[in-house]
Amino acid sequence: MTRAQRERPALSCSGLLVLLVPLVLASGAAAQELDPRAYTPVPTGGNLVITAFTYQSGDVLLDPSLPITDLHAKLGIAALGYARTFSFFGRYANVSIGIPGARLNATGNVFEERREVTRTGLGDSRVKLAVNLLGAPALGPAEFARSKPKTVLGASLVVSTPTGQYYPDKLVNLSANRWAFKPEVGVSHPIGRWLLDAYAGVWFYTANNDFYGGVTRTQDPLATFQLHVSYTVRPSLWIAGDATFYSGGRSTVNDTVKQDFQKNSRVGLTASYPVARGHSIKLSFATGASTRIGQDFNTVGLAYQFMWLDGPPKQARPPAAR
Repeated sequence: MTRAQRERPALSCSGLLVLLVPLVLASGAAAQELDPRAYTPVPTGGNLVITAFTYQSGDVLLDPSLPITDLHAKLGIAALGYARTFSFFGRYANVSIGIPGARLNATGNVFEERREVTRTGLGDSRVKLAVNLLGAPALGPAEFARSKPKTVLGASLVVSTPTGQYYPDKLVNLSANRWAFKPEVGVSHPIGRWLLDAYAGVWFYTANNDFYGGVTRTQDPLATFQLHVSYTVRPSLWIAGDATFYSGGRSTVNDTVKQDFQKNSRVGLTASYPVARGHSIKLSFATGASTRIGQDFNTVGLAYQFMWLDGPPKQARPPAAR
C-alpha cells in the first residue's frame, strides 16, 4: 500500500453517505444544510440505502409585520433514501432520491394569544443528480483502489417536489407546496489526510398559488455557500468542521413584499464511522452562528447506511477499507 493510498480520504462505502444527507431535511430548512464531501468520488456501480433521523429545535424569526411573535419549533424527520453511482460520459456521477416523514410542533403568540400547532405526515421529497466534471473519471472498484486523490470540480442539481402534507387554510405546513431547484458547483481538494470542500449554489422557487387565504406567494432566489474541512483519522473514519452562509429569499404575497430577506450563517461538526464492511453511521450537529430572519435551529442528525456494488457474488461487497 502506498503512502498516497494510506492518506487518501475515506472514499469507500462511508463516502456515499453524503449523497443523501441533504434529502432528509424539511424544505423550509433547505438552506441550512451542511454537506461535507458531497463531491468526493467512490466506485461506480454502487448502490446505497440509507435511513436517517434528524431533530431540529429553536426559534423562528418572522417578518415583523406579522402578528406572530415568540415562535418556537421542534421538528423530527425520519427519512428513507436510495442512491446509485454510475458513469456519465466517462465521468463519475450519482443520482439519489429521499422521502422524508416529519413531525412538527410549533408554539407562538398570535395577537398576543399563545397557540400550539402539531403536524405529522410526509415532507417534500427530493431528487439529486451530481456529476464530477474534472478530476474524477468513472472508475470501477479495482481501478478506484489503485487511483490517487485529485482535486475535483463537480456540479449538481437538486429538485424539491411538492409531495408533502399541505393545508392551504393553515399557515404551518410540512410542505412548501411548490417546486424548488438548486444548481450548485463544488470544489474538493485533498491535502494529505485533509480534505477541503467549497460549494456555491442558488435555490430557485416556483410560486405557491394556493397560499394561506387563497393568495399567491412567491420567493426570490436564495444563494447558498458552504465550506468544509475534514480529516481522515483512519480509512473510512473521518470528522469534519462545517460552515454555511445563505442570503436572499425575500417573499412576496400577492403584491406585498415581506420584510423577510435572509442573511444567515451556521456552523457544525460531522463524523462518519464504519461499523462493518458496507455499513456505516454518520453523526452531525449544527447551530446558528448568526440569524437575521428565518429558522435559528440547533440540529442533531443520525444516519445509517448500507452499500453494495454490482457484479458477481465475489465482487458484490464493497472494496475493503484502506
